[in-house]
Amino acid sequence: MYEHPFKRHKTREVQVGNRVFGGNNPIWVQSMTTTDTFDVEATVAQIHRLEEAGCELVRVTVPKPEDAAALGEIKKRIGIPLICDIHFDYKMALAALDHPVDKIRINPGNIGGHERFRQVVRKARDRGLPMRIGVNAGSLERDLVEKYGYPCPPAMVESALRYIEIAEAEGYHSIIVSLKSSDVQTVVEAYRLYAKQADYPTHIGVTEAGKPPYAIIKSACGLAPILLDGIGDTIRISLLGDPVPEVAAAFDILQATGRRVRKPELIACPTCGRLAIDLEKIIAELEKRLEGRTTPVKVSVLGCVVNGPGEAREADIGIAAGNGKGVIFRNGEIVRHVVEAEMVDALLEEIEIWEREQANKPADPHARRKLPLVNA
Repeated sequence: MYEHPFKRHKTREVQVGNRVFGGNNPIWVQSMTTTDTFDVEATVAQIHRLEEAGCELVRVTVPKPEDAAALGEIKKRIGIPLICDIHFDYKMALAALDHPVDKIRINPGNIGGHERFRQVVRKARDRGLPMRIGVNAGSLERDLVEKYGYPCPPAMVESALRYIEIAEAEGYHSIIVSLKSSDVQTVVEAYRLYAKQADYPTHIGVTEAGKPPYAIIKSACGLAPILLDGIGDTIRISLLGDPVPEVAAAFDILQATGRRVRKPELIACPTCGRLAIDLEKIIAELEKRLEGRTTPVKVSVLGCVVNGPGEAREADIGIAAGNGKGVIFRNGEIVRHVVEAEMVDALLEEIEIWEREQANKPADPHARRKLPLVNA
């Protein structure tokens, strides 16, 4: 069976709370609150909902002194790293760093000049806190826009490298970089260009993506190419409205690209005229019975005899069915024949056998897996 090669862009490691970004660590999923940060009860309640959805880091905006003052209480009441987000006022960055946060995110293009950036860097350095340098196409420095004519990927990367150089001159290296745009092609080209020139971890995302479901599709189109290139150390899917769906969208994109597989993947053929079993019913029951499982197994359920056998062989567990009966494959080999009424039970039994086989396999440092599964 063909094994997909995967080479991750090697980045240095940066500690953010109890998470380590970069290196071979998981691609962490994060989101951002939509509440007024100074409203501690509402903010904490929303963060708890994000945590329940699987969110692994959370960002809160800090535009006012009362927002900075709330950070300590918020931090005490949540279980994931807390990031403070600064857009314009470098004084708010300095104020936020007086409170117990795990990371600061700033947009150097609108923070008011290099000296102000240096002040924030020095304070983050002295506190031992990491920083995300958030380059955004919509707020690129004027001299770079004039140099390149518009906020293109080379201009964005030059901006990031400029601020990395300033930070390094201050002896500061706890840096994460993002290069965001609302244009998919700009995002892809910017991250690829950056990866050729720097090794600081990247936060990836398509900014201002809009309203779901289109925004999820747009984000997937922008992030899948760079994820498949091995680029990206933390991810956020920006959606209009409630942030909680951002978490599931991020994990789905990571799962589809094979970069972080945390649950079974169900593959089903389209319901064309060749379909000869109640495929929708079978898939619905499988989804229900597999809910909550973290087994990184690929399961194909194919409902016709044309493409079914070939495609079923490509999955870890597969079934090619037709006319009320089917053939089950495990690891590409036929293992049993079943009738339609027994298919779900039989597939679950085969999944359990596959799990035991995987658990008992000796570690082979030279082996490549079909997909770079990260079940963390």
